[in-house]
Amino acid sequence: MPSTHTNLHYHLVFSTKDRAPLIGQDWRDKLHAYLGGIVRNLNGVPVAVDGIEDHVHLLVGLKPTHCLADTLRDIKQGSSEWAHQELGKRQFAWQPGYGAYTVSPSSIERVRQYVLHQAEHHRHNTFQEEYVEMLRTSEIEFDERFLW
Repeated sequence: MPSTHTNLHYHLVFSTKDRAPLIGQDWRDKLHAYLGGIVRNLNGVPVAVDGIEDHVHLLVGLKPTHCLADTLRDIKQGSSEWAHQELGKRQFAWQPGYGAYTVSPSSIERVRQYVLHQAEHHRHNTFQEEYVEMLRTSEIEFDERFLW
């Protein structure tokens, strides 16, 4: 085949350090916009970004040349530095790990809606409940003793 054709979308989830409620409502939208900007600067497509005080969700389109681990590192590092320098949030940090789930083209809109309605979703479920359900639904093996 003379050319490459891909449609690579990922649902990314990561938490603040120790799942502490560090993301204030007064700057949450700015953080989400900044996260989307980092994805764009990495030549990705931020389809949706949202979250609550202790974690964020991103639905992103990436190229086959993106290394997922490097992309997550750059997103987390860049947004932490921004929070420290631009907002004076010196205590802000992300947990080292993350969840990354592939999204089929037929599921993009459903996942986009899920990402964009995090506040509503978390009126009924904690982040821990949500994340364990995501792992189970994706058939990812885990030991809950080491998740948190």
